[in-house]
Amino acid sequence: MTIFVIQILNSLFYAAVLFLIAAGLSLIYGVMRIVNLAHGSLYALGAYVSAWIVGSAVGHALEGNLGLAGMLLLLPLGAIAVAAVGALIEPTLLRPLYRRSEEYHLLVTFGLLMILEDLMKLLFGRTPLSAGAIMDRMGSIPVGRLMYPTYNLFVVAIGLAAAIGLWAFIYRTKFGVILRATSQDRRMAAALGIDVSRVYVQAFAIGCFMAGLGGAVVVPAQAAVLGLGIEVLILAFVVVVIGGLGSLQGALVGALIVSFVRTAGIQFFPEIELAVLYLIAAAVLLIRPTGLFGRA
Repeated sequence: MTIFVIQILNSLFYAAVLFLIAAGLSLIYGVMRIVNLAHGSLYALGAYVSAWIVGSAVGHALEGNLGLAGMLLLLPLGAIAVAAVGALIEPTLLRPLYRRSEEYHLLVTFGLLMILEDLMKLLFGRTPLSAGAIMDRMGSIPVGRLMYPTYNLFVVAIGLAAAIGLWAFIYRTKFGVILRATSQDRRMAAALGIDVSRVYVQAFAIGCFMAGLGGAVVVPAQAAVLGLGIEVLILAFVVVVIGGLGSLQGALVGALIVSFVRTAGIQFFPEIELAVLYLIAAAVLLIRPTGLFGRA
């Protein structure tokens, strides 16, 4: 029974991280109709920046003064840095391509993926970076006869808060109304006086922030290493294929499905756990091509 509870907690932890990534990917597509292949690299960049700030640059030097609360406050700086990068990428690389076909978007974002991977290698080197001091400071709680990291529960709470906050931001604020209006009809929104270019910059920056936040919250539990974003990008696409690209609700449900299936797969059939995820995604596409909550 204890193992079963821990598996559920691990699934929720992994679902929280996947949701942060997939929600950003869905938001960017929902507003701008861009499939961002560099999204996984932005996740990895957030992980690297947060690990560097907490673990290497500031964390060790001020650890005695900052304590746990201070290190937790430093953790989101990686997400903020990724949002700033996104605010630069949209007007310089993506905006000139909006009137072109989707193939150009895919090629540019794939090229951006390669550039970011090399840039992280140049800036941070090949040595893995970690913010494990946070996880050590938070300790563990007893779950039956075993101990479970308290930080994992903290990440689940962050994922839940992010889901509620993003939903409220999109559906209960004036900017959310503008965002949805722009996503439905860009020309009409511009005719009504909405600054579409500004909305696009903000939407892309928010999507990048979500990816960076996913990377930031994972580095206390998992080291930032080269190639970190590639596997996550594949899983994020599986999430949005199942849930529906452009749907916040789909990102949440898809993340839960993928995380629970993968956790069970690693435990019971590790040889084919990825194949099972792809089969689920293929089945959803056959039955409902737009995903469970996507719209044509």
